Amino acid sequence: QLQLVESGGGLVQPGGSLRLSCAASGFTLDTYAIGWFRQAPGKEREGVSCFSSSDGSRNYADSVKGRFTISRDNAKNTVYLQMNSLKPEDTGVYYCAAGYWAYCKGYVLDQSVINYWGQGTQVSVSS
Repeated sequence: QLQLVESGGGLVQPGGSLRLSCAASGFTLDTYAIGWFRQAPGKEREGVSCFSSSDGSRNYADSVKGRFTISRDNAKNTVYLQMNSLKPEDTGVYYCAAGYWAYCKGYVLDQSVINYWGQGTQVSVSS
């Protein structure tokens, strides 16, 4: 079955860290651009970070730059989003997405070229 499976969300205090995982099954991620998105309650889904497979570039939204890091482990066929110094405004459902040989538009993976979405994982930042 071709799918992305996410894990790693949870409840964390402000200033804490979480690492989200996005594991692919049925296809290999090294030919896909990977985007992370999030959706806060009552808000539209927004791009957080994008990893381009064509040139290895990684881009971040200004709101997470310097705190979040996107990476890929080809051996595990998994992409990660390391989130440090978490803030309450980081709360939301986080989704990974993959586009075959797609390009990142800055920190956003163009949703029109996305082939697969993860199921989403809840991140809650609260004291």
